[in-house]
Amino acid sequence: MADQSPVYPDLRGKIVLLTGIGQVGPPDNEIWGNGATISLSFARNGAKVFGCDINLEAAKATKSRIEGLVPEAVVDVMAADATKSEQVESFVQECVKKHGRIDVLVNNVGVSQPGGPAEMTEQVWDSQVDVNLKSVYLTSHFVLPIMEVQGSGAVVSISSLVGTRYAGKPQVAYAATKAGVIQFTKHTAVIYAKKGVRLNVVLPGLMLTPLVEAIAHKYGDGNYESMVQTRHGQVPTGKMGTSTDVANAVVFLSSHVAAGYITGQRLVVDGAISSSTGRT
Repeated sequence: MADQSPVYPDLRGKIVLLTGIGQVGPPDNEIWGNGATISLSFARNGAKVFGCDINLEAAKATKSRIEGLVPEAVVDVMAADATKSEQVESFVQECVKKHGRIDVLVNNVGVSQPGGPAEMTEQVWDSQVDVNLKSVYLTSHFVLPIMEVQGSGAVVSISSLVGTRYAGKPQVAYAATKAGVIQFTKHTAVIYAKKGVRLNVVLPGLMLTPLVEAIAHKYGDGNYESMVQTRHGQVPTGKMGTSTDVANAVVFLSSHVAAGYITGQRLVVDGAISSSTGRT
């Protein structure tokens, strides 16, 4: 992947804890997922990344790809389910055991399942709440006390534009939980404002990541190319964003020099979808 990472010198040597460092699909896919690209961007800034994924092989693949592009990168990975308290606690403890601190927390896991409240099963609803919202609570539960003792830290969570508006297809649990991530962030940011810890949230719009293929099957007829063209056409700029666009937003918000007075805010990365009626 070409180097499009902005450089923030204050991130050098910082310890970044990130959930969802792996990605779906083949490990050599030229299209990178959000977690992988965010980790790469931090590595290019000289930060040390400690990442987890429910799929250890996917996590290892990301680690290998980053080390191939940034030979001096420090990237550690482990298997962990971000919806399980004991596994999240272990993940946090292993990072502190190795590095002694956590400077940045990136909440990156998420999944979307189709359906409105009448069609959706309780099991699907509960799983969406766990993956998209409970995971953010769990990492914050274990990491925020560490950052408070340090007197500094930055938390960046990945929400979605769908957390603010209907996006053309029924995905009520995803929308509700991603809206929850936004309010969780805003509320918690006020609590920690005087403790040196900043919390912000990134809202991607339609992004070209490996998940688009899964979306084509969940919400369409399985035709990947058709889904890509449809999604490009829905964006006022004429094309979807990429994981690099998301990563650049995350790294910016993580830098105290660049964003030290920004907390409790949402940064929309959507090619102007949220400013459009959807008609041209």
